[in-house]
Amino acid sequence: MDAATSYARQRIFIGTITPSGNTVVERVTLGIVRELPEVSAHFSRTPVFGSSDPSPDNYATEGFVAAARLLAHAAPNVLVWNGSKGAGLGFDHDRALVAAIRDETGIATTTSILGLEQLLRARGITRVAVVTPYSDEGQRKTIDCLAREGIECVVEAHAGLADNLSYASVPLAQIQSMVRSAVTAAAKPQAVLCLCTNFPAAVVVAPLEAELGLPIYDTTALGAWHALRLAGVDTAPAAAGWGSLFNEAV
Repeated sequence: MDAATSYARQRIFIGTITPSGNTVVERVTLGIVRELPEVSAHFSRTPVFGSSDPSPDNYATEGFVAAARLLAHAAPNVLVWNGSKGAGLGFDHDRALVAAIRDETGIATTTSILGLEQLLRARGITRVAVVTPYSDEGQRKTIDCLAREGIECVVEAHAGLADNLSYASVPLAQIQSMVRSAVTAAAKPQAVLCLCTNFPAAVVVAPLEAELGLPIYDTTALGAWHALRLAGVDTAPAAAGWGSLFNEAV
């Protein structure tokens, strides 16, 4: 396919808000939509960086709305906050954020965490392994939050990092080892959750699923998948490279 033909086929626009300190979301999203020639991905950023969160107990909503407002100028079909903070705050925070963005822009909106919630409920998954790059404190906060949402962490692995930028530097071999250690544990999770959208787990999901025989859901991929589904896109062509999630139609 030549460049002009490829350009002309891109008629569905997905607008993604990403943390400012994130180097994973755009790369993964572009990799996914490369398998979906009718889709074009567009991005905006909001301040999330470093090792300290200026709003640890909520979203600084004005920044997200400002980012969404800029994306709305391009009239995307869907907007998505591709960040995993809601897995530590509580899912209601993501619902409120989505409502604020939708009220401002009039555009269908979701988040990585709301995509995760919908998928787990549809599949009846309540017992999971949780793999993250987080510190002990960050991991504990995440596991406690999931428990409040009815999702039990039966085994976990975390890299012990606290700076947002460093999350993207976890070697792929280490991520694979962390996932394998969770899946082979006696706890028998129904699925593995790789949480943190600056954690490059998405790129190793497909081969790990083939090896381990268990669904692995990465939050970066979840954000892209849920936005694409809301836009009416058949995501199945991305499954071979990005995992079984993209065969899901919920």
